[in-house]
Amino acid sequence: MRGLLLAALVFVTSSAADVLTPQLADAFEKKVVLVQKQAAQKSAKDRRTAFTQAETNSYLKFKAGDLLPTGLTQPEITMLGSGKVSGKAIVDLDIVRQKQSSGGWLDPTSYLTGKLPVTAAGRIVTWDGKGKFELESAEVSGVPIPRSFLAQMVNFFTRTADNPRGSSIDDTFNLPAEIKRIDVNAGSFVLHQ
Repeated sequence: MRGLLLAALVFVTSSAADVLTPQLADAFEKKVVLVQKQAAQKSAKDRRTAFTQAETNSYLKFKAGDLLPTGLTQPEITMLGSGKVSGKAIVDLDIVRQKQSSGGWLDPTSYLTGKLPVTAAGRIVTWDGKGKFELESAEVSGVPIPRSFLAQMVNFFTRTADNPRGSSIDDTFNLPAEIKRIDVNAGSFVLHQ
């Protein structure tokens, strides 16, 4: 479950029209359980499970706290359609800098401090149980940042006991739970198993 939820977190901004509720968070969680059950049951037919943007952001707001890495809060996602997503989170850049950077004058993290909003937009491409995120833009507090700066943050926040080196923003990743592909539509996404 953690892998599926963290995959959703990689694409982290919410539409002002979304009303976020604990009930929608529960609906998201129930669908995750369904996806896991379906993964254990082999089937030749395409099984689809749709998640709305409001369900996803409700889950992120009300239930995902323990899954979030230290220094990353308030993640939100906007599903734009045709595979495109944008995301936003508050990132504690002091933690990123302390844990990973050399602090040299050429290091962009040495000029940014505190908890700031970080946004990223791009396209999710999936095929045959694999996926990739194609970055189109990234910003800190509305100021465009280089790809390398976002890559540094992604690497830092994807470090786990199982993956101590973290992931690259350019990595192809395996989709969890026997998911074959993900279709991102305006305001929703559909998992195909």
